[in-house]
Amino acid sequence: MGTTGFDEPTDRIIIWNLEHDGGPDINGQPPRRWHEAHELINSRCPDLLLRQEMTYSRHRRLHAAERALGMRGFLGTAGLGRNPTGLFVREETFEVHQHVVHQVHPWRTPPTHTVLRLRDVPDVDIIAVSWHLAFNSPRGREREADEILAFADKINQGAAFIGGGDCNEAPNPKGESEPPIDWEKVTDRLHMAHRTNLDPATGRRVACTYLDDSLTAAGLCDPARHAARTLSQPGALGATAGHAKPRQGGPCRIDRIYLDPWLVEAVVDVTVIDTTGISDHHAVEVVLSRPRMAEALRVIAERKASRPVPTSEAAL
Repeated sequence: MGTTGFDEPTDRIIIWNLEHDGGPDINGQPPRRWHEAHELINSRCPDLLLRQEMTYSRHRRLHAAERALGMRGFLGTAGLGRNPTGLFVREETFEVHQHVVHQVHPWRTPPTHTVLRLRDVPDVDIIAVSWHLAFNSPRGREREADEILAFADKINQGAAFIGGGDCNEAPNPKGESEPPIDWEKVTDRLHMAHRTNLDPATGRRVACTYLDDSLTAAGLCDPARHAARTLSQPGALGATAGHAKPRQGGPCRIDRIYLDPWLVEAVVDVTVIDTTGISDHHAVEVVLSRPRMAEALRVIAERKASRPVPTSEAAL
């Protein structure tokens, strides 16, 4: 929990795809980029960190990250891509109730999935999920998105939801500040096949937005949109990847966090953290008011499972 820059206690969530975990060990030690990455994260003092591409973080490096961050770490199943996801929890803020291990099917890279409880409100589960969706298959991402909806279904049982990571596809372009990719100009044809569907009516390639469309249709909210629309923070919608890949269409906001419609109301700040020189993806930080987060969890605890999910502007 921190207070820097705010007049109330806050909690911070960071998602970051650290490219190939900073690289392999050098003389038995993590490389310079790994150390720089953890110095950067540590300077932000997150309460929850959702990581992707923890390529070399089995055993020794995972524990080194725990020591560097002062957080408890969890690692997902490696999967076909051999770049597992991970999740780190600050135990002064959250109590860990469960770590759920997922096998490969139906995932290319299984998520890291924990059940947490905010120590201020110890009777409400928070479903926390770090994901890295399939880079190579629109159909694969659709299956994975449907599984994320199964996690989110716990909202109807009185749980809160925090999830995010590398979505490997664009958000719905409505309201975005980054212009949509012009797929007619993309020269990396494999990348185009990974990220688009063919529109049979026009014969054109159309960007995949199934994850964003499905999660927001289910009532989950993108805090970056919430910050841009209600907190006057247009920078929250900045691109997170693709900056050095003009053949793939250029910058895109593929790294995103989703919250349930109660927790999103506790958001006070969203920042895209420029990590140029450390990773090919920028990190995203979401700051929540601790008192408002606690109040949101109390509301969740009191609501009945049959109560309709509220419509948030962030989900439109």
